[in-house]
Amino acid sequence: MATIRDLKNRIRAVGSTKQITKAMEMVSAAKLRRAQQRIESYRPYAEKMIEMLGHLATASGQVSHPFFEERPVKKTALVIFTSDRGLCGSYNSNLIRKAEEFSRSYTPENLELICIGRRSRDYFRRRPIPVAQSYVDFAGNMDLSKMKAATHFLTERFLSGDIDRIFLLYTAFLSTVSYRITLKQYLPIAMEFGATDEKHSAKEYIFEPDPASIFQALLPSYAQTLVQMCMAESLASEHGTRMIAMGAATRNAGEMIDNLTLVMNKARQSAITKELLEIVSGAEALKG
Repeated sequence: MATIRDLKNRIRAVGSTKQITKAMEMVSAAKLRRAQQRIESYRPYAEKMIEMLGHLATASGQVSHPFFEERPVKKTALVIFTSDRGLCGSYNSNLIRKAEEFSRSYTPENLELICIGRRSRDYFRRRPIPVAQSYVDFAGNMDLSKMKAATHFLTERFLSGDIDRIFLLYTAFLSTVSYRITLKQYLPIAMEFGATDEKHSAKEYIFEPDPASIFQALLPSYAQTLVQMCMAESLASEHGTRMIAMGAATRNAGEMIDNLTLVMNKARQSAITKELLEIVSGAEALKG
């Protein structure tokens, strides 16, 4: 049976853990607010760009750009967005499980991974699927330079013919308590950017310069925006799940402290009762 000193030490240790988890919960809540603001600023821009490209594709009649090139698929790339750190519940394990399900349809020679986040890189570099590139050490924040480097790497691999199809695997942020694991084709770009309504499709557009030049200018920005949007959604989902996990850990620590305190009080009462009995027994022995 644990002594009172042991119980005090355990209560002190659990109390220290509770302070840490509470601090991490507050930090995650602050980062989540910034991540939500970032998504709110990114989404209208991305949606408007997709809408504009859809109108342009409809009006021009035909689209000619390397990003639209459909070719026989010999090699596929999967870009997986995970976190650098743990303590965020099942967030990373769900993404890794989805990536493994995706990889079962391919052989290691026909599939390669691009890992954004330390957790996916550390997991898959011990697996037979090759990791072509990884980007880590984001510290829970958007790093535009690394996102630009990732976009450049992906587009160059596609344009050079080393990769024939690229998919993005990330978590779409729904709310503080929920996200949706999403698998989206990145390149080649699907011809349907989204249904354009009859009002826009009936319009006649005058292009200055020609549609090919407009696509040449817009599509690199579209590719960059899509990668940044996926990263922003993933960061918000990560901070939300970590905040929930740390909040649950804080509550569990509080309950554990209450239980240990109750056990310690019972042990103290038992010790006091035992000492009183020894005193009374000694006094009665002296009288006799």
